[in-house]
Amino acid sequence: MPRREPRPFETLLAEGAAQPTEGWDFSWFQGRATEQRPSWGYAVSLADRLAGAKAALDIQTGGGEVLHFALGRAEKAPALTAATEGWPPNAAKATALLRPHGTVVVAVPENAPLPFADGAFDLVSSRHPVTPHWTEIARVLEPGGTYFAQHVGPNSVFELVEYFLGPQPDASRSTRHPDHERAGAEVAGLEVVDLRAERLRIEFHDIAAVVHFLRKVVWMVPDFTVEAYQDRLRALHERIEAEGPFVAHRTRHLFEARKPHHR
Repeated sequence: MPRREPRPFETLLAEGAAQPTEGWDFSWFQGRATEQRPSWGYAVSLADRLAGAKAALDIQTGGGEVLHFALGRAEKAPALTAATEGWPPNAAKATALLRPHGTVVVAVPENAPLPFADGAFDLVSSRHPVTPHWTEIARVLEPGGTYFAQHVGPNSVFELVEYFLGPQPDASRSTRHPDHERAGAEVAGLEVVDLRAERLRIEFHDIAAVVHFLRKVVWMVPDFTVEAYQDRLRALHERIEAEGPFVAHRTRHLFEARKPHHR
């Protein structure tokens, strides 16, 4: 990426702080940050799964962007499609985006039971759920149904987390490990049929991208505000200007599980 002309720190801070955070559209980062994509192409693969489903549920859909893409690409849409989302601004955005597909968006807190009957869906999907609630996923799947998802893995973007928070305990680093999630799915009675993990490079080319990222992905640095971390942000801005992009790595895993016909 060509070097850009230096821009004032205060200007970049203001740009990163001004961007709205609802939804999972990351197009604003173009030219400011780059990320390596997983090899499996989750959204395209989800479109293929939707084409073969009768009733589909997307959990923690965010602003509905990924489901919208997949439904638009699918050769045939399921007869019934529903989605859940817990954050009201995201739920509103997802409703507007998904309504033309005939998809109903239900406002459901992350930790609440799913408001659907047992065995209601033959496909349950999710992209980057905060926590997969395996017993609820297994309950709403019909026998033979599939859970198909892309999860955030352990240590994701931890270089940035530890820049602001310092070294993190091993317990923080081990959360979201695919082996732990496999065990949780199996305890709930699901059979894991595919589990693939990748570590992917991400680069932040200016401090505005860092600010917007941390405001959008709030669990990375939970107490983040521009005011609280102004000194660290200035130091990172100067580092990026002097040395080039801040490099971190995100982890993702593709997760596919099936509910057996006989438990």
